[in-house]
Amino acid sequence: MPLPTAVLWDLDGTMVDSEPYWVAAEHKLAQMYKVNWTVQDELSVVGAALTDTGAALKAKGIDLSVAEIVDFMVNSVVTDIGAEVPWQLGVLDLLAALKAVEVPCALVTMSYQVIADQIIAGTAPGTFQVVISGDNVTHGKPHPEPYLLAAERLGVDITRSVAIEDSFTGLASARSAGARVLAVQRKLQIPAAEALSRVGDLASLTVEDLSRIAAGHVIDRLTLQEE
Repeated sequence: MPLPTAVLWDLDGTMVDSEPYWVAAEHKLAQMYKVNWTVQDELSVVGAALTDTGAALKAKGIDLSVAEIVDFMVNSVVTDIGAEVPWQLGVLDLLAALKAVEVPCALVTMSYQVIADQIIAGTAPGTFQVVISGDNVTHGKPHPEPYLLAAERLGVDITRSVAIEDSFTGLASARSAGARVLAVQRKLQIPAAEALSRVGDLASLTVEDLSRIAAGHVIDRLTLQEE
């Protein structure tokens, strides 16, 4: 079976368990400005562009500009990741396997470049050929621009690529760009859907599995069904 033309990776939640870092930054701001930031508020911005998260926090009553809110959150997460990169199970092994068979990879994240650079520094040289970060696109997820731009810069057919995501926002972005999609169920409960592959983690996922997904098969290890 042909290999995927590329694998397009989301970062936060998918590759690294950094969502708690973002949530902590949100709550620091909420506490500083004495506003109520609920669990539902947290979930509503998972995978969103940082400017959208900043706007949501500002709407709650945080007396800063959106840019200032984003800067605060980015600096907070940079500090946390600098202390520890919380890799998700199976990610580094799968990246190494893809590199061994020369499947190109792109990092497609709404985190900013400074955070993407920290993560890439923890992978083998040449693991990622392209990085699309939230501060380098006009339209963030769920708009298709980030994934379309990644495929364009890789020079690949996006319809034969696989995007790995953990949020509804990211899945919508990848789907609308034309990529095959694999959902990793993390913080959000992602229901079964047509043409949606799902796993609980990446530990058991192989290059062959990704090739099958790229070819249009569905692998759903949350219900133990495969098509």
